[in-house]
Amino acid sequence: MSVCDDPRGWQGWAVGQIEADFQRSADTHLIACPLPRLRDAGIDLYFKDESTHPTGSLKHRLARSLFLYALCNGWLREGSTVVEASSGSTAVSEAYFARLLGLPFVAVMPKGTSAEKVLQIERYGASCAFVDHASQVYDEARRIAARTKGHYIDQFTYAERATDWRGNNNIAESMFAQMRRERFPEPAWVVVGAGTGGTSATIGRYVRYHRLKTRLCVADPEGSVFARYHATGDTSLTSEGSRIEGIGRPRVEPSFLRDVVCRMHEVTNVDSVAAMRVLGDCLGGRKVGPSTGTSFVSVLALAEEMRARGERGSILSLICDSGERYLGTYFDPAWVAATFGDVSSAEAALLARIA
Repeated sequence: MSVCDDPRGWQGWAVGQIEADFQRSADTHLIACPLPRLRDAGIDLYFKDESTHPTGSLKHRLARSLFLYALCNGWLREGSTVVEASSGSTAVSEAYFARLLGLPFVAVMPKGTSAEKVLQIERYGASCAFVDHASQVYDEARRIAARTKGHYIDQFTYAERATDWRGNNNIAESMFAQMRRERFPEPAWVVVGAGTGGTSATIGRYVRYHRLKTRLCVADPEGSVFARYHATGDTSLTSEGSRIEGIGRPRVEPSFLRDVVCRMHEVTNVDSVAAMRVLGDCLGGRKVGPSTGTSFVSVLALAEEMRARGERGSILSLICDSGERYLGTYFDPAWVAATFGDVSSAEAALLARIA
């Protein structure tokens, strides 16, 4: 049956279920990050806490958009197996929506994905398939979708187009609305990481559409390909991939739109992990995930540049997910030492910069 045959059939019901779920949800909080040295210089920092979504991360928004996009394109049918290639958080959120619609869900991810994320996926009744390297997730997802006669939802292709970047409750609209009563309501910079590139595409397009002066910076972790692609425009580039879970990719993804990004920062692994810890302390002991640490490194660099030039303004970023998802990895000193080495020097250096 085509989606045009009966809009009140299963697909119409499914869209209604997702919209009802959205209606039950509140927006996420915008948190001021009070660093006196910067604030006294006229620079305010903010983090939008996306960890408070029902599935605990920024990817809840993307998963909702991807499911609606697939449904309204007629790609999902009643009983279809939904398959995704993911580093974890998107799969958690998509498992939630698959369960909401009564659909089987399979997440394909690298073996190193945190056990906490795997457990969350399985709690929604989904299953996980593991590959040795991040570059293998795409082909394995396609293979499983073909074998099950299901649908590969493909966040890395559709993330930039599944969300309406002009408005309609996207993350950019929410961020800028929440800034309206702040000292500097139009941020000088917005800083995000990139996994699919969907968030940076939405924010970059929104800024242009509304003719804002805000500039967009993407913080790219060590080992990712995006920073080199932004500099060269070479879509054939590959890399070993990121070790900061949730962001960075081993190949140039279709959803990463180079031309909406004003600037990119490459951030080392030790700085990302150190910044994750430091930011958590700055926010009163709130645990944040490692990708948020990557962004915090760039936030500080931009703030220091503004201060050196005597510029005043605000910088806005995201808490992508909670550090509770990484208690057995990035918050385990033994795991960090074995994986990244000693991060204490990087942590001390960051603390000195914000003291």
